[in-house]
Amino acid sequence: MPTLYKITGRDEWAEAMARGVFAGAPVDRADGFIHFSTAAQVAETAARHFAGRTDLLLVALADTPFGAALKWEPSRGGALFPHLYGTFAPSDALRVVDLPLGPDGRHLFPELEP
Repeated sequence: MPTLYKITGRDEWAEAMARGVFAGAPVDRADGFIHFSTAAQVAETAARHFAGRTDLLLVALADTPFGAALKWEPSRGGALFPHLYGTFAPSDALRVVDLPLGPDGRHLFPELEP
């Protein structure tokens, strides 16, 4: 059971907490699915799509509650990325942590579960 990771803004997460459902960031809604990364992919995702942002959270989720709504699809260089064709409850999160920037401008990640 791999751990999935979602990088999101604090405001987006606060809205999800208030509504009881996370429906994705604007890019997720535009693409029709919620973009997740694995532990091996998430640092590159942060560097490519969230560079310089200081308002981020890292949300860790188990892949088991999603069933058929979770699809592993090719993306960067053919790597398979997890995409959720649906929503999830913030209470499904295993943990939510700040994703600060380090002195080199890259995000600092906690120890990640594979």
